[in-house]
Amino acid sequence: MERKYPNLCNPITLGRTVFRNRMFSAPMGGTDITNDGCIGPKSTAFYELRAKGGAAAVTVSECMVHPATDGSHAYHLDESILNSLACATYTADAIRRHGAIPSLELSHSGMFAGTYMTDKSKQKSMNQWGPSDTVRADGVGVKALTKELIEEIAAAYGHVAGLAKRAGFELLMVHGGHGWLINQFLSPLFNHRSDEYGGSLENRCQFAIEVLKAVREAVGPFFPIEFRMSGAEFVEGGYGLDEGIRIAQMIEPYVDMIHVSAGTYQKTFGITHPSMFTEHGRNVFLAAEIKKHVGKPVATIGGLNDPAQLEEIIASGKADVVYMARALLADPFLPNKVMANKDEDIVRCLRCFTCMAERAATSTRRCTVNPLIGRECEGDVIYPAPVKKKVLVAGGGPGGLYAAYTAARRGHQVILCEKEGELGGILKSEQALPFKYEMYQLAGTYAKFAKDAGVDIRLNTEVTKEYVEREAPDALIIAAGSSPLVPPIPGLNGDNVVVVNNYYREKDKVGNDVVIMGGGLAGCECAIHLGMEGKNVHLVEMRDVLAPDANVRHRPLLLAEIEKYVTVHTGHKALRVTNEGVICEDTSGQEVLVPGGSIICALGQRSRTDVVTELQDAAPFVRVIGDAARVSTITNAVYWGYHAALDI
Repeated sequence: MERKYPNLCNPITLGRTVFRNRMFSAPMGGTDITNDGCIGPKSTAFYELRAKGGAAAVTVSECMVHPATDGSHAYHLDESILNSLACATYTADAIRRHGAIPSLELSHSGMFAGTYMTDKSKQKSMNQWGPSDTVRADGVGVKALTKELIEEIAAAYGHVAGLAKRAGFELLMVHGGHGWLINQFLSPLFNHRSDEYGGSLENRCQFAIEVLKAVREAVGPFFPIEFRMSGAEFVEGGYGLDEGIRIAQMIEPYVDMIHVSAGTYQKTFGITHPSMFTEHGRNVFLAAEIKKHVGKPVATIGGLNDPAQLEEIIASGKADVVYMARALLADPFLPNKVMANKDEDIVRCLRCFTCMAERAATSTRRCTVNPLIGRECEGDVIYPAPVKKKVLVAGGGPGGLYAAYTAARRGHQVILCEKEGELGGILKSEQALPFKYEMYQLAGTYAKFAKDAGVDIRLNTEVTKEYVEREAPDALIIAAGSSPLVPPIPGLNGDNVVVVNNYYREKDKVGNDVVIMGGGLAGCECAIHLGMEGKNVHLVEMRDVLAPDANVRHRPLLLAEIEKYVTVHTGHKALRVTNEGVICEDTSGQEVLVPGGSIICALGQRSRTDVVTELQDAAPFVRVIGDAARVSTITNAVYWGYHAALDI
């Protein structure tokens, strides 16, 4: 067959190992790590799913090589730990049996050991080691590694590399970026030594070279090794691209591929992990420039999820391999779909950070658009229902669409009714915000899945109790969503007011001076968009904080954008709306005018409880999902919809 993306689908050989395409699964931390550092079965299933999906390599992250100086709660590989080697072997085998190459990331946190621990008192009792004596921003002291310890850690990299090869891993990624130990030696921000490991760039590269030599000696001449580095650190006191190029040139003789990422720990999260507010592939230029100065293959990473862009990166010579992490959570089968010319079926990553925020909050994983993530052990195969039933889904938002799609895959006769003339529910409003356009696309993707699965989709059809009685379904899934909250504030029904849900239809009504009422997630993101357009935007919020509903990873980046584009008025209660703006009561009890000729109401959503009340006894099996059950997130709507369909 003729490949739509021939360069992306072309195999690549590193060492003597052939990789089936140029799409690699980047390191992502597992979730069930045993107390002694073994890989748990949930993590094995987590990595295996990306192998099933067609990635050429799947990297297990992060294996800490020297527990004595690195107290991070992460994987260890040590023959003295019961089951350590066995768990690693099972994981490598789970990846390899699907045709992907199992890779293991070797790492050491250095001065940032323990920062993922929730018990900060234990963290402060640990010995923290780095290239130089210092005190971390959180007050934890750091000791400079002695030469003896440096030699011991370098040898540990080699020892663990040998064990990884023995366990069946066929590629090793030495992590030299993102502010971990090797990067701490490379960076003038962290490395203030005056011996042979500090000062000049050649000296700062010495530790990395010793590590790579130890790894090479352990695995032999033809075993592929890649070095992950930050092409630039993007922080004052760190190194820039010019030094990144020289670092790549110095480590090139010891590796088979150079993996170019960006940034440094705790300072550049939104660069290392590009957010929805930045362009896709914002770090590709680093790899492209480094590739001009080295002869070994170069990999790139950073917010990549579009096959056309990935193809262009490979075809134009910017990089030889593209790594994806979040994109392969959203759709683990993205590589298979690319290889089969079915890219229109790809579920795009929203860059919403639900995955990373969930790991920080509960040490598990979730994905907004993929209910399997973090629950892979529960099964990723949809089995036919033993008894085929008639299923009616009321509501064509993301939860309803996914429920209908899943029920149809199980062999049920499925009807989905949407009272409006377009599917998508609340996601329709996202089409007006360029940085959230992928959320709007999501509805189209889910709709395609449902249609392809045989769902009977009926638009402009409201589900009433009488309608359910006529259809007589065996099961009813109520996914009626929510409606915007518009309180009885004088003037809020004026011609100069646009409800945020309707902004995509009424954006021409919004002038250059805008007041947004409501500092939740929807209000903040709309404010950022309008600010990016060059409008003068004021944001009014009765609470003292903005976007408390945003997740812990997205919120800091959101607030940084707000600071760039928006004038914020927290602690302001809206009293009335006029043609000149919004009259508010401030924290001192005074009335103040927040000026703006256009007003956007973003005061939240309310569940469609009227629909739920009418329909809750309309069928033998009834399940309420998404905002109809509780105003929540797309994540919950999709997850609840998926499992509602599995329960029928």
